[in-house]
Formats: sequence, structure tokens, C-alpha cells
Amino acid sequence: MDFNDTAEEAAFRAEAKAWLQANAPKLNLSGLPEKEVLKHAKAWQAKKAEARYACITWPEKLGGRGGTPIQQVIFGQEEAKVGAPRGFFDIGLGMCIPTVMAFANDETKGRFVGPAVRGDEIWCQLFSEPSAGSDVAGLRTKAVRDGDDWVINGQKVWTSGAHYCDFGIVLVRTDPDVPKHKGLTMFWIDMKDPGVTVKPIHQMSGGSNFNEVYFENVRVKDSQRLGPVGDGWKVALVTLMNERLAVGGATGPNYPELLSLARSTPSGDGSALEDQAFREKLADWYVQAEGLKLTRFRSITALSRGQTPGPEASIGKIVSANQLQAMSSEAMEVLDQYGILSDPDLAPLEAGFQQSVMWSAGLRIAGGTDEILKNIIAERVLGLPGEIRVDKDVAFKDMPTGL
Repeated sequence: MDFNDTAEEAAFRAEAKAWLQANAPKLNLSGLPEKEVLKHAKAWQAKKAEARYACITWPEKLGGRGGTPIQQVIFGQEEAKVGAPRGFFDIGLGMCIPTVMAFANDETKGRFVGPAVRGDEIWCQLFSEPSAGSDVAGLRTKAVRDGDDWVINGQKVWTSGAHYCDFGIVLVRTDPDVPKHKGLTMFWIDMKDPGVTVKPIHQMSGGSNFNEVYFENVRVKDSQRLGPVGDGWKVALVTLMNERLAVGGATGPNYPELLSLARSTPSGDGSALEDQAFREKLADWYVQAEGLKLTRFRSITALSRGQTPGPEASIGKIVSANQLQAMSSEAMEVLDQYGILSDPDLAPLEAGFQQSVMWSAGLRIAGGTDEILKNIIAERVLGLPGEIRVDKDVAFKDMPTGL
């Protein structure tokens, strides 16, 4: 493992830092309506695209600069320091468009890749369903062939950003007479098509980033299909692998912030930091955080050497998401009755711990639940026997349900 930039990486970091200092918007987006933040984010995305910083690893003909993964990591590190508006395009550029590039025809790629890179159009991923849970292949939204078209009916849920997205990729069931993994097909859809209804889900944090999406006789052309009919599971795996890399580790207050909070919070005759049980927990989280940092360095080192990182993203997500939830809950204990204050103007760290309490549980689901990721690590990394699947050869229509 190497903690230092190579000469080439240091030169690129200096270039990226100089460009960001000269071009990054000096904005305070706190408290602004989402539509206003989105407007600024689109302007920033367009500026990055013009300078070929939006999708560094993509070929130049597709709006990138033909750069290396480590250059993408370096730019992301430096961009995070300037506080530029981000997040609206991660799903589209990190998951959806790579799937389109892998499976769509040249006409489709020519139509969508450029606008997505520039931020003119935003994409969402339509996989999760109320009855399927973590089992993506258990989905029930169906598409029926009608001449050169397909007619889609069903429901998706927990779709991030669907309320402001222009397009999406959707996984549907096209053949119920075969086992669940074999009867799926993927399409791209226009989110403004008749029959597509988006209903934001109001979260206890006050936000509404997740959505329910309903499809009622939505007609899509066969040319909108991504991959062969019935081969949607293989197409979905491309998206899911990109998703797990994109979700990565948790973001939010870490042990230094919790240490500072405890040091400044009265408890008994001193501060909360003097509680021995709390100090033991803090020590455990420090060790976990250092382990995660070194694991990420290992991934970055692999990228720097032109190698493909191993399963570190899955391991990191399991550890960091659980750690964030535990630390945030402990922060609420430290604050005692004052933990109920979620006003950023009144709560410590602009209510960062309160927000993390409400978000961290969802992070353990996004990008693959703890249980799914543990299975992946056990089976594909450690080589342990796979779980017994009694439905492996059962046609989807014959699977028992509670409906």
C-alpha cells in the first residue's frame, strides 16, 4: 500500500485543485429549496463537462477525457473540499448510463450519453418493489409484448430522485413461466410518459428524496430494450455492481465529531467523555474508522496501479453503515433530552447526528442490505457454500406468495 501520489498523480491533483479554485461556485446552499439547488447543480455539472472533468474515465467521444480511475478519485477528493453542489447525477452517471453504454445501440447511446454528462438530463434506477424486498429478482412489475411495443404495469418504490428525473432504467418481468432470474428484461423509459406516476415519500427527516413510481399501461418501444428479452438479470448485475461501488461507505459525523460532542456535553460532575463505557465504545469506533481508511487506501492503491479493486466496497459499506448508526444513536444518548432538537441552528454540528440517526438505517439497505452483502462476501470472496435455494428451478408463477 502506498499513501503518496505518484509524480503523475500529484501533477493531476495540482491541476484539478487549481481548476476547482478558479471555477467552483462560491455558494451557500443550506436551506434553499431543492429546485434552486438543482439549478445550481446543473450549472456546475455543465461547467465540469465542458472542462472534461465530469466523467474523467469515459472516452473523449462520450464526453470524458479518457483518464484513469485514480484521476477520478483524485478529482472527487478535491471537489469534496470546495463544497460544490453534487449528488443529483450520481445514479445516472454511476449506474444508469454505464448500463446504457454497455447494452444500448449506437443511436441510443448517441442520444443520451452527452446530455447526461452535461447535466441536461437526469436518470433514476427503477428496481425495488414493495413485495420483493432485497430480492430484486422477485419483482412483479410486468411488461407484455404488443406488436413492436411493450406495455408495462406495476409499481416501484424507494426510487431516489424520481421526482426530478427525466429518464430511468426499469427492470420488469416478461416471462412468468420460467424461474424468477430468467424471466426479466430491462428497458429505458421516459419518466414523463403518460401512465408514469411519481409520488414522493415524506421522510421523518423532512426530506422527500425517495419515491413510489406507478406504471399504468405505459407503452415502450422494443428499441428501448437493454439487452436480450429474458436476459435482464445479467443486465441488472452490471447496474447493481456499479450501485454498490457508488454507494460505498457511509457519510456523516465520525468519531472526531462524537469525541468533541462528548467533551463539551456536561454529565455528572464532568463531561460525557469521562464515562468509561462511552470511552470504550469510542475506542472501538476509532479502530473501525482507521481500518476503513486503510481499506480505502488499499482500493486507491489498486486503482493507481491500474488494477481492479477487490470486495473492499462491500466490506466498507457494511462496517461504515453500522458504525454510523451506532455512533449517531450514542450521540443521542449523550445529548439526552436535548437530542430531540433537530433544528440546525440549535443542535450541535448543525443537527448532523440527528440527521444521521434518521438516515443511517436506510443506508444499511441502500446498495444492498447487510445480509445480501455478507452473502456476496461469503460466497464469492471466501468461497463458502451458497445458501440453499428451493425456488431455483420453480417457475415464477408457481412460487407461493402471501398475496
